[in-house]
Amino acid sequence: MIKNSNKGLFVVLSAPSGTGKTTIKNRLLQKDSFEFSVSYTTRELRSGEKDGKDYHFVSRDIFEKKIIAGEFLEYAEVHGAYYGTCIDSLKPLLEGINVLLDIDVQGYLQVKKKYENALGIFIFPPSLLELRSRLESRGLNTATDIETRLKNAKEEILNWDRYDYAVLNDEVENTTKTIHGIVLAEQSSVKRKRWEINTDAFNKS
Repeated sequence: MIKNSNKGLFVVLSAPSGTGKTTIKNRLLQKDSFEFSVSYTTRELRSGEKDGKDYHFVSRDIFEKKIIAGEFLEYAEVHGAYYGTCIDSLKPLLEGINVLLDIDVQGYLQVKKKYENALGIFIFPPSLLELRSRLESRGLNTATDIETRLKNAKEEILNWDRYDYAVLNDEVENTTKTIHGIVLAEQSSVKRKRWEINTDAFNKS
């Protein structure tokens, strides 16, 4: 008999700010039995967000104490605020649960060093012009902040080939379907399978 080992996928989504990553993440969570890894951040809570659901919102002092205690799988300072993923977020993998995480390029590269089986998917915006339009239409950022995010976007895009897959988000539903298909394929990938094989079953005539 052949039995698949019970181990989940750690799926990491990265994209420049304004690309639509959060929308895609939410749609993926509706399609599959993912557990979302809620990151920690020191930025202020925005309208419509909930502490413990979107992020764990903590003070800079608390975040830095967690850094010293070695509690983070990865962390980075982005746009003047800390963001980080606790090591405990990997625990569901041992029970065969897929874990979904959305972080920036800095964070992904840290994760990949510590957990090489992480599945990295980079999401492209249709263009930088479209990205600018999306950032402006959100009404959440100042003109200076938008310029900073566009500058960071250019730098992040240069790292797209450090990921396992790259997907263009020209239409949210199609992009979600593509990423969903990638995850399904990876679950059956030979490189990820660990089989328990009863060789006697193959020796019987």
